[in-house]
Amino acid sequence: ACDDKGNFFPLLYVACELAEKDELPVNVRCLIEGEEEVAGTSAHDWLVADDRGADCAVVFDSDMMDADTPALTIAVRGIVAFSVEVRCAPRDLHSGLYGGAALNSVHVLHAMLDRVLPGPDGLLRDELRAGITPPTPEELDSWASFVSGDEVVSEVGGRPIDPSIATDYWRRNGADASLDVNGIEGGDAVQTRTIIPATARAKFTIRLAPGQSYKEIGAAAEALMREAIPPNADATIEWDGNDGALFDPTQPALALGIKAIEEASGMTVALQRSGGSIPVLKTFYDRGIPTILSGFALAADAIHGVDESYRLESIALGERSARRLYENLSHVKDGR
Repeated sequence: ACDDKGNFFPLLYVACELAEKDELPVNVRCLIEGEEEVAGTSAHDWLVADDRGADCAVVFDSDMMDADTPALTIAVRGIVAFSVEVRCAPRDLHSGLYGGAALNSVHVLHAMLDRVLPGPDGLLRDELRAGITPPTPEELDSWASFVSGDEVVSEVGGRPIDPSIATDYWRRNGADASLDVNGIEGGDAVQTRTIIPATARAKFTIRLAPGQSYKEIGAAAEALMREAIPPNADATIEWDGNDGALFDPTQPALALGIKAIEEASGMTVALQRSGGSIPVLKTFYDRGIPTILSGFALAADAIHGVDESYRLESIALGERSARRLYENLSHVKDGR
């Protein structure tokens, strides 16, 4: 699987192989995190307590621009994950006898979500975009040369929200906030049951641009939703998250990383931002540890989807890049 065993394995394999031959030119420590998807903090806590630090971190947990263009990812977005539950009765009620008189939990949940959902153009209200660090003019110029956003979305079978995605995808994906409802449960949409649902639940996530605080955006979203809760409805709102991170590609470690991947692949490396979130990167950033974030996943690998995969050529690219990285990073302190 590309996310993330396939991407990570070559880094570990090459380090072990070189170490066994006494040819590993740098000191490598491995941090393997198994809690990213469940908001665990073990990796963060370990890093904060580790007084040794590091000259750099290497994380293969990213993708290529396309099969012919490897990428160095210089930024990831933060995230706030929400869980909402509404209860308006101890049991489902008959819609004929009580409809229009008793609260409907699905209706209440819908009104709450309406307070935070993006507009028809996919953009969030200003309160949920506060704190965004704008991209540099150099980044904007670079993104203008990337493949059309329409192609990026349609490649995986998606449908663009509006025509502006063609030219604005890369800014939205890496330097703006977005919100998506991940799932809704309430009532019965399978059988024919004319009911007023007693309970309704939803999970949604807000992806945050670098510069935004998940605590501030989470609190703002909760306040907006609470404005829509009727006095006699019971609603529970829970959320947690992490901030994004933005690394300087001119730092010596990142420059050496770009050089290594280009030497290993024979291709030119593109600088991109990721729309995804990797919580531990913010901890590296806060510790002053420059991070080489790269990888060789492709859109066709079905990341987070059914039959997620990883092509053999990506494993080979990972191995060759890891070898060059370890060699190049032996010069990180002298900037070569």
